[in-house]
Amino acid sequence: MNDMKKYLAELLGTFVLVFIGTGSAVVAGKDIGFLGISLAFGISVLVMVYAIGHISGCHINPAITIAMLLNGKISTKDAVIYIVVQCIGAIIASVLLLSIMGGFPGYDLATNGLGQNGYGLASPAGFSLAAGFIAEVVLTFIFLIVIFGATSRNAPAGFAGIAIGFALAMIHMVGIPITGTSVNPARSIGPALVAGGTALSQLWVFILAPVIGAVIAAVVWKYLLEDIRSAA
Repeated sequence: MNDMKKYLAELLGTFVLVFIGTGSAVVAGKDIGFLGISLAFGISVLVMVYAIGHISGCHINPAITIAMLLNGKISTKDAVIYIVVQCIGAIIASVLLLSIMGGFPGYDLATNGLGQNGYGLASPAGFSLAAGFIAEVVLTFIFLIVIFGATSRNAPAGFAGIAIGFALAMIHMVGIPITGTSVNPARSIGPALVAGGTALSQLWVFILAPVIGAVIAAVVWKYLLEDIRSAA
């Protein structure tokens, strides 16, 4: 029963992140701009850390789950199920967002999208594949280092959600013009599967690049930073 609660929490948390984050772009993007969208993503993570963090750890991101698995903070079984339910939560969020936008006059999926990620012509500012790939690796790396640090035993207790939420908002402020910001394969999978087309053909970048960034962060934290903090 406790396992089921963890898995349900991860599904719910990812749903909230994708629904609110991409929803802010699709529903209100013209009014709130990139800064508002960045804050929507960051605040979504911040509030969910305090809502479900004590249940599942609030990964709500396959890249985070993979990094935690590499550093021995989650079992293989839980990691696999976490990733599956995270993707399910993201897909549900995108399906519901599309159903809502279908009630808005003038909305067209092909034209307006679902907040999906992209590069080249699908990039908000026209950034190339190489630029998008590098950005996603680097931004995910930064995000994971913040997560490892904020949740380490030497970090101030009770503040992890704030640091993690602000980190995600900060990352989006830079990443949105480049790729729309993924740093989370589930966040990209949901909109891409529902929108199809270019988003689906470019999805591999937003699965591979965040995973690479997360793996690098896990190694850097484990072998270069964790012992330094533990000895402090």
